[in-house]
Amino acid sequence: MVLGAKLALARLARAASRRLRGGGTAVPGKLLLRLEPRALAKLAPRLGRGSVVISATNGKTTTAAMLASVLERGGIGLVHNRTGSNMAGGVASAMLDARPGGDELGLFEVDEAWLGAVARDLRPHTFLLSNLFRDQLDRYGELAVLAERWSEMVDAQPESTRLVLNADDPLVADLGRDRPDVTYFGVADDSLALAELQHAADSKGCSRCGHAYAYEAVYLAHLGRYSCPNCGRRRPGPEIVAERVVLRGMSGSEVRITTPGDAVELRLPLPGLYNVYNALAATATAVTLGISLPEIKTGLEQAQAAFGRVETLQVNGRPVSIMLVKNPAGANEVLRTLALEDGGLDLWIALNDRVADGRDVSWMWDADFEGVAARLRRVTCSGTRAEEMALRMKYAGVTAPIAVDRDLGRSLDAAVAGGDGRPLYALPTYTALLELRDLLADRGVAPRWSD
Repeated sequence: MVLGAKLALARLARAASRRLRGGGTAVPGKLLLRLEPRALAKLAPRLGRGSVVISATNGKTTTAAMLASVLERGGIGLVHNRTGSNMAGGVASAMLDARPGGDELGLFEVDEAWLGAVARDLRPHTFLLSNLFRDQLDRYGELAVLAERWSEMVDAQPESTRLVLNADDPLVADLGRDRPDVTYFGVADDSLALAELQHAADSKGCSRCGHAYAYEAVYLAHLGRYSCPNCGRRRPGPEIVAERVVLRGMSGSEVRITTPGDAVELRLPLPGLYNVYNALAATATAVTLGISLPEIKTGLEQAQAAFGRVETLQVNGRPVSIMLVKNPAGANEVLRTLALEDGGLDLWIALNDRVADGRDVSWMWDADFEGVAARLRRVTCSGTRAEEMALRMKYAGVTAPIAVDRDLGRSLDAAVAGGDGRPLYALPTYTALLELRDLLADRGVAPRWSD
């Protein structure tokens, strides 16, 4: 069967998926790859502007959405896996829109474990690698193993390949130390510094000599300004810098970003330091691609939250802010953002342990729920591990009422009804987020997935 016929079958599968399920994400791409395992390599030349690949443990969907907003305002057409389906099947589904002789840029977020395989076929000219945190140990293995795979992938790239790297993450920064075309980004506002490394910090030792890093400032988990007191290895100096950051809780943040040419003042609509890092990563990549600072400013300030990445919806007349949590570093930043809100907090937490979440949910014991325990007015625990989540709340010192119901829809309705109209903060893990999306779409509250 020729490639054209295989593409036609995959597009038919996408159309059917959209009719039956309201979206066409990975299924068409999986079919295409089954029919033609080298489909990505064969379709990649259709991208007239080549491709940019984004990977990270946390924030790749939001960063990709931010960068897409910037690039589209710069007049660049995109082939982009917008729904966040980021394994090979999701990328292949997006590539169904690549036209022969087209002038689009491929913009793909890629799962950490799939990065090497996807990069081998796509041959992107630019990589944005933002962070590495402990996540789904039963799937990825130890963090050092994943970092080594990334290092091997980078080593396999030609010297012309551009890297955009987070200088504040030691494992990520190390990827560019011997490369010729690297743009580093980082934070330089010590008003954000934590008192010490968090318990959830992962990358603490020098990759060259093994000695523990000394930190001048810790911004988020193990991200910060570091150096090795034994061999002298230190954080690379970033070219793209968030030199002033003012966090405004759930309403967003104000950021001044400096670049080698100029500076830009941003009013980001998405909250939290983690979204400052996402915006900084998108800025560094856009600068590398030649986008002007005015276009970057407009694109970032008008960027929309991806579903579940700090999106607020009205559910039965009550605002519900949905924030994905899937590992200690991400959960701690969500909790850090909620701590900036006034008054008491109502939480709905859905903890699942399905394959895509990671079967091991022990990570939640490293999330700092203690920091908001005294502020909680009501907590509802749901998902396949609802009871364990409730136990974690008890150990965190929560004295507010804790409801437990594994049924997502029923528990959400009870949580919404149990408040006084103030915001409800919904913290689902990954598969719980997907279930929540379908549930809200069925009720007409949220749009269905679409490519």
